[in-house]
Amino acid sequence: MASRGLAHVVSAPDAILIAGPTASGKSAVALALAEEQGGAIINADSMQVYRDLRVITARPTPAEEARVPHLLYGHVDAAENYSVGRWCVDVSAALAAVKRSGRLPIVVGGTGLYFKALTRGLTAVPPIPPEIRARVRERLDEEGIAPLYAELRARDPATPQRLMAKDRARVTRALEVILATGRSLTNWHRDGMKPALEPNRTMRIFLDVDRAELYRRIDTRFEAMLAAGALDEVRALERRRLTAAATEAKRDTRRYTKRQATWFRHQLPDWTWVAGERALGEIRRALRR
Repeated sequence: MASRGLAHVVSAPDAILIAGPTASGKSAVALALAEEQGGAIINADSMQVYRDLRVITARPTPAEEARVPHLLYGHVDAAENYSVGRWCVDVSAALAAVKRSGRLPIVVGGTGLYFKALTRGLTAVPPIPPEIRARVRERLDEEGIAPLYAELRARDPATPQRLMAKDRARVTRALEVILATGRSLTNWHRDGMKPALEPNRTMRIFLDVDRAELYRRIDTRFEAMLAAGALDEVRALERRRLTAAATEAKRDTRRYTKRQATWFRHQLPDWTWVAGERALGEIRRALRR
């Protein structure tokens, strides 16, 4: 998609939202802007929330985090199921804290569902991540419905009152929802969640990088991750041949960048697409108007 420029974008935004595929340079743009504009950076990447996965998720380095305030990075234990619902609660608190500090919020990441919830709210149950659904269904096959119903009652006392204890479909669905979002199915059906930001008061940028250049960056980044100790973070890689694992991971990351761009194009069509190398200059010009 060709860049439309930023002439139509609000010049004094309540927040700047920067998204884009993996390795598109989002963090560098955000850091430069935060230093220039007196901003604070808020994470919108569903993997960079985990404190135990700094290298493999390409989180900002400690030196980078020391240059300007960074919020919602590495604040969740890797054993937890962190959901978009929980992130919405956390990001609302982060936005309020940044506002109190007098800084400009700069929200950056590649998780489209986070940005959609941030600017449009969650009026319906969001999609359940495939890994959560697969894990619940596997437990159903191995353990039966009784343990799942007991866990649902412990996590969500209200919803099971409307369900039959042996209703496999509805019990598993309700458990998937609370594991994925941190909120009960009853709660979702009642009132959803309002957006934390008014879209028209934000500057929304998706970084568009030439595909060949993006693939080169992915390869370079992955090799750097391995050199920096990614194997220590992801022990499962130690059981696989390094070359095969690296090749597969690079391929999967390339496919993921295509899905990221397609998702934003269809789900958030009102975002401005800007070539990655021109993004910083275009944002600066729009802010000076």
